[in-house]
Amino acid sequence: MRAHPVTRENLTELLRAHEINPTHQRIEIAHALFSRGEHVSADQILAIVNDRHLETSKATVYNTLNLFLHKGLIREVIVDPNKVFYDPNTQPHHHLYNVDTGELTDIDAGAMSVSGLPRLPEGTVAEGVEIIVRVRSGAPS
Repeated sequence: MRAHPVTRENLTELLRAHEINPTHQRIEIAHALFSRGEHVSADQILAIVNDRHLETSKATVYNTLNLFLHKGLIREVIVDPNKVFYDPNTQPHHHLYNVDTGELTDIDAGAMSVSGLPRLPEGTVAEGVEIIVRVRSGAPS
């Protein structure tokens, strides 16, 4: 998606490629997500879409985000129980979360390594590992 400019036309094709019916509201929600190329919350998406005078409900935003998640179009990043971001980058990567500013940024998957995983329950396989590094401003000495 980041290789060319994000337009509503190519978002329509992206939604169709993921077997999502490209309604006007879904396209606008996708545009709010992909045009910025950054992590956004559902409330931020709602504000962006409604700033365009589309009067979309919070339920529509959440239902659309859940559909996008289910279809593999975006990732959900839960930084704490009250703070969820939606990430248009579905490639393997990790995150740096600044608890002071609320900013979430990507960390390239190659910049970190994980050595060993705990014993997995029988009948399961690891689907992936996602690391969130939480930082805050250090107190001056």
